[in-house]
Amino acid sequence: MLRLTNKRKYVNMADIIPAARRPARNDRPDHDACAPGRPESAAPEDPYWYIEALFFAYRDFIGDPDRILNEIGFGRAHHRVLHFVHRYPGMRVADLLEILQITKQSLARVLRELIKEGYVAQRSGKADRRERLLYVTEQGGALADRLAAPQLLKIGETLGPLDAEGRAAVARFLAGMMAGNGRFPAMKQGLPSGAKGAARSAIGKSGNRFPVKPRDNKKMRGDD
Repeated sequence: MLRLTNKRKYVNMADIIPAARRPARNDRPDHDACAPGRPESAAPEDPYWYIEALFFAYRDFIGDPDRILNEIGFGRAHHRVLHFVHRYPGMRVADLLEILQITKQSLARVLRELIKEGYVAQRSGKADRRERLLYVTEQGGALADRLAAPQLLKIGETLGPLDAEGRAAVARFLAGMMAGNGRFPAMKQGLPSGAKGAARSAIGKSGNRFPVKPRDNKKMRGDD
């Protein structure tokens, strides 16, 4: 007997390929065999190594939070909103829009669900009552911590063997990759000293907190 449920489940298109079109498990290629090997000393000369390394690193970095989110019917969009609201209490909705580079409609949908489920609270600004300031609730903070825990563990295990110079090199690389998108001032506070120059370049010289306008992105739920 088929039982229907209205429980939310956020998926990517890759998750809903009909079973008839999926290859049998034994016939599937070993995709992880394509993963780039770990460089022992010298930096890889092939720039494609970095592209593939970033892909596999992000896939594994987000895997544990994805499983946690799936338990409660949320997706990566909810994770992103929850993360920044938790890290920067009192963040304006306008700031969140520019950090995530999404439309008002996409953010409104995700925020509505987080507020309805008791993870985020919205308050009016003191100076300007029209401003909407965002805070996590106790439940939201607990979920944000739970989502961050496996990621912090993975970061600690990876950075642990590195000395201060090595950590600064990693931070410089990441700051450089952010380019104009590394524009949230509070992110600079936790940077190793050797990486702050790269972060200043990434943030840019425009003087604006968020110089890039949100792009039109209608697929907020479960996107990569």
